[in-house]
Amino acid sequence: MTDDRVYPASKPPGVAGATANPTFPATKAQLYSANRPAYRPPAPRRRTHSRGCCRRCCCWTIFVIILLILLLAAASAVVYLIYCPQRPSFTVSSLKVSSLNLTSSTHLATAISLSVVAKNPNKNVGFSYDAADVTVYRVSPGDDDVVIGKGSIASFVHGEKNTTLLKSTVGSPPGDLDELSASKLKGDLKAKRGVAVKIVLDTKVKVKMGAVKTPKSGIRVTCEGIRAVAPTGKKATTAVTTAAKCKVDLRFKVWKFTF
Repeated sequence: MTDDRVYPASKPPGVAGATANPTFPATKAQLYSANRPAYRPPAPRRRTHSRGCCRRCCCWTIFVIILLILLLAAASAVVYLIYCPQRPSFTVSSLKVSSLNLTSSTHLATAISLSVVAKNPNKNVGFSYDAADVTVYRVSPGDDDVVIGKGSIASFVHGEKNTTLLKSTVGSPPGDLDELSASKLKGDLKAKRGVAVKIVLDTKVKVKMGAVKTPKSGIRVTCEGIRAVAPTGKKATTAVTTAAKCKVDLRFKVWKFTF
């Protein structure tokens, strides 16, 4: 006969004699500590008091500078409206050539007598000029201007509604000409039309309007449209100045007041 009894299964291997530790749910304190970020001390606060003072000082300085500029501009505008200053005018009255010839291939001998009329059209404005540098150029379209003479005009005071005659003796340029310029000038001297000449006066001027005086400012007078003919003998030739026009570039600022 067969045995139909059921026997209990044996314990699984590796578990014999082992005691399982019971698992309990985490407490609230453990859950809170796990989710809370790590503590970091706050960064120390920087003092902004000194920066604020510097900013205020800079703002006040800029404000004062702008205010002074506006006041000076307003004062200049008032003075300008009261006196309405106009630029002086210049005219080439005569230009006589005693010598204008090449003594060598590149050396130029120049002797020119120049007369310029300066007019002050202002009723209450005067000008005080420093000594002026006079430069005479040979002009040719498409070419660079070539210096053919240097001279000067003495300093002078140009009173209200005044006309002054300025004279200058122009001599040879300080150095020799380059070969190309000398060759072109030689061709102009032989031509019947003569040499196209430009005169430039450079100086400084001080403007006086009543009790107001300006600092010295640069002024340049450029006169064009002149044709000079070299003399063939000892007698000087007179240049053609009927078409001459002079342009005055003058800049001055009213900022200094003297009483």
